[in-house]
Amino acid sequence: MTEFAPCPPRALPDSFFDRDAQTLAKALLGKVIRHRQGELWLSARIIETEAYYVTDKGSHASLGYTEKRKALFLDGGHIYMYYARGGDSLNFSAHGPGNAVLIKSAYPWVDAVSDHNSLAQMQLNNPDASGQPRADQRLCAGQTLLCKALGLKVPHWDAQRFDPERLFVEDCGITVKHIIQTTRLGIPQGRDEHLPYRFVDADFAAHCTRNPLRRGQVEGRDYFLLTQGN
Repeated sequence: MTEFAPCPPRALPDSFFDRDAQTLAKALLGKVIRHRQGELWLSARIIETEAYYVTDKGSHASLGYTEKRKALFLDGGHIYMYYARGGDSLNFSAHGPGNAVLIKSAYPWVDAVSDHNSLAQMQLNNPDASGQPRADQRLCAGQTLLCKALGLKVPHWDAQRFDPERLFVEDCGITVKHIIQTTRLGIPQGRDEHLPYRFVDADFAAHCTRNPLRRGQVEGRDYFLLTQGN
């Protein structure tokens, strides 16, 4: 039997997630989610996130504590999953009860741990409407597409901690210098839809859920460009 690849040494500790939701949403850009399916590690680089606070009308936590939403009220680094439009969605709890980050989209990641066999499995997990493999740039371009490609399911992971043998987030040393900050997607009118809590890796703007740099968008009005580091 073939042995699956060992875990990389740079899995993020739970303490990484115990920070302000917006700070965490930006810090997660460029990090790599790894999920083991059988003998393969399926991996994707995070390119789009959304921050949510318990005080936001658009957040699940604003509706109050329930057993289903308990992960949102646990310490930073718990996994909160729910169904959106018939698909699974992945969130991580942040600092403070009810605060969290939604992983909105990602980009397939191939390296020595997650090779082209892993990518092929992700394509099998998430074919297009005609049953054909999706192009790499569309494979994880949305919160439910991401979970489908990585094989993440609500019953398996909701309210769980990360498991270095099955699911974790890794720092692969990627530096994201330019971040686009804009409003979140799919927030109904009157539920704090104006809050600029969506963050996109500018180098991957064309591959996220909705390109914030598409024609007609104006910097300073529709989005802000943040620069990190030197």
